[in-house]
This record gives sequence, C-alpha cells and structure tokens, in this order.
Amino acid sequence: MWAGRVLHAALSAVPRGRRAQSALTQLRGVLEEELEAIREAGTWKSERVITSRQGPRIHVDGVSGGILNFCANNYLGLSSHPEVIQAGLQALEEFGAGLSSTRFICGTQSIHKDLEAKIAHFHQREDAILYPSCFDANTGLFEALLTPQDAVLSDELNHASIIDGIRLCKAHKYCYCHLDMADLEAKLQEAQKHRLRLVATDGAFSMDGDIAPLREICHLASRYGALVFVDECHATGFLGATGRGTDELLGVMDQVTVINSTLGKALGGASGGYTTGPGPLVSLLRQRSRPYLFSNSLPPAVVGCASKALDLLMESNAIVQTMAAKTQRFRSKMEAAGFTILGASHPICPVMLGDARLASCMADDMLKRGIFVIGFSYPVVPRGKARIRVQISAVHSEEDIDRCVEAFVEVGRLHGALP
Repeated sequence: MWAGRVLHAALSAVPRGRRAQSALTQLRGVLEEELEAIREAGTWKSERVITSRQGPRIHVDGVSGGILNFCANNYLGLSSHPEVIQAGLQALEEFGAGLSSTRFICGTQSIHKDLEAKIAHFHQREDAILYPSCFDANTGLFEALLTPQDAVLSDELNHASIIDGIRLCKAHKYCYCHLDMADLEAKLQEAQKHRLRLVATDGAFSMDGDIAPLREICHLASRYGALVFVDECHATGFLGATGRGTDELLGVMDQVTVINSTLGKALGGASGGYTTGPGPLVSLLRQRSRPYLFSNSLPPAVVGCASKALDLLMESNAIVQTMAAKTQRFRSKMEAAGFTILGASHPICPVMLGDARLASCMADDMLKRGIFVIGFSYPVVPRGKARIRVQISAVHSEEDIDRCVEAFVEVGRLHGALP
C-alpha cells in the first residue's frame, strides 16, 4: 500500500502531457528497433509507384520508358480492358460512387444481386454473397459456420486469410502437412468425433504455384464424411477448360462444398471477394458473418467492372486457352537457363533464390532492365526460401516473355545466381 502511494505521488508530480510524451517516445523507440531489424535482415519491402494503368506494360515513377510488368495478378489482362472500364463508368454514372451503408441497412442495389446470381451461375452453385475482399470472405466464413462441436482441417501452407479466419472460429483445429494426403487422412480419422468436419485448402497456392490434389481430397472427404472448402483466388478465371477454377480443372465441381474467391485478380482486378455454395450457408452468412454485416457494400463501379469481366469470360474461353502455352514457354526457358522454378503448370512461377537480400537486389536490377518483378522474403515466405515470383498474363506476348527470361539470365549471372 505504501509503495502504491509513493508511485501514485510520483506519477501525479509528472504533468500528464509529459507522461504521454514519454510513452510516445518509448513507442517510437520500440518501432524503430523493429524496423531496423527488418532492414538488417534484408526483408524490407519498398513500394514502387506506378503512374499508369495496370497492364503488361506500365510506367513507374522515377524510371524512364515503358516497363514490362511480370508480377501482377492480372491473369487475363482485364484490369484495363476497354469494355470493363466502360462498364465501371456506366455503373458509376447510374448507381453513384458508393452506398454509405452496409448491405442489410440500405446498401444493396440491383447490381449487387445481379452479380451474386452471376457468380453462383458461373461456379454452378446455389447462391453467392459479396464481400469487400476475399480476405473478408475467408475471415467471415469459419466463425459463422463452425462451432466448438465441429472441426476444420487446414493445409499448412494455406493463405494467411484462411489461417486468420480459422483462428477466429471456435472449432477444433487440425493442420495437415502441405499436399500430404496420408497426413490429411490421419487427421480426418482423428476428427471423426466431431459434428461437422471441413477440409480447407487453397486451390492454387500463391507462393509456390502448386495445385491442391482436389480429387484425392474430395475422395477422402467422402470417405470420412467431411465437407470441402476451396479458396480459388489464384484459379478463378483461368484454370479449367472454361476458367471455373481448380475444381473444374480436376473434375470435382460437384464435390466441393464451398468456394471463396476474388474479383481483384483475374476478374477485373479492382477489389471484392465472395463465397459461393449451398443456399442455406449463404443465408446464414448474411445473418452472422461479421465482415459482411459490418462493412460497406462494394462500390457500384467495382460491381460493374467485375460483372463485365465475368460476361467476357463466359462468352468465350479463347483468352484462357493462351495461358498454358505462355506459362510453359517461360518455365521451360528459365529451367534451361539453370533457374529452379517451383510449381508445375500454373502461371505463378516462383524463381527460387534462397537469400532475401539476393532476391531484393536482383529484382531492383531487373527493373533497371525494364522488367517489373518483386522479391518475396520472410514473413511472406519461410526464412531461407526467398524468391522472385513471376506471374504470366494472357496479354503477355512471346516477345515479352523472352525479354523477361533474357533479363533474368543477365541479372542472375551478375549476382552469381547462375554460373
């Protein structure tokens, strides 16, 4: 008690403004120490400023001339497609800049319902629900669906948004080794005591460019009475014969229960995400999913752009068909040059370098040669597995791809990454 009086008296003697300033000074010291540690580790992430539309050729602040962009999620080249832009302008003119409301208050327009119906039709599901992003869709699903009676089984390399969404729910959590079906089966056997069992996986893994073995996952799910959830952000629009995603690619569209995906990559590249699946599940999400209930509606221009992107995709799959050949061209030429490329046939092509500083320096030198790529290092990828992630777009030409490979070879030799 005596010590407490002394401390109180000492604090009272210090003006409140000075105490607040002391706390702020302490905070600055802690933050600067953290930031310096990031710089010393070579994992500092700078943001280059683009001064043009997104596309295969862009302009970058401080760099003269046009730059070839090989690191966008613009898989189909629709981010600046003239019909997509026009659809966004039309929606902006007709429906305004925004709703200033959540969906259940006064934030649902006819175009939101039309897009949800179009998404459900595209994926051959009963219903769909829009979110501000797929990160929101992932953080909003598991908490609303699963209870302490249930279990969720997650691939260890799932996207951060899936991991965060699972952390928010109260279900029993099982993590199986990446793409390891024997481990998944063992975890499913262990989880038999729970009410619902949900296997959660990325369809295509964004850092490694590999694809989940959905046939095997669905087979195990059927054997052990489990549901299957797939995040299709890096598959929707360009994997499968008509761009429906990995479930179409692997012939299990009727066996995957829930799909979450994005409007912010292949489908126009603006923003927005969604969940599509059984009608009762979507209805439950409208009642309980916190990111849906407490976030503003998607802006009309974003809805208009995404809707037109889906129209273009459903009208013709010609652009989808060009992806495989272009991806194979890049992968084969890079491997022939001596680089290690993870994954198989996905347009995400991780060029493995190991060292974070090497990846960052090589990416900087690639920009000097007119190629925009970014080094990925911890915490985005595990320590010691730094890389430059190249992404092929349908609107890259063969000449663009060859020029990118030539720059990699030149820079790789300069930095000792190649003999």
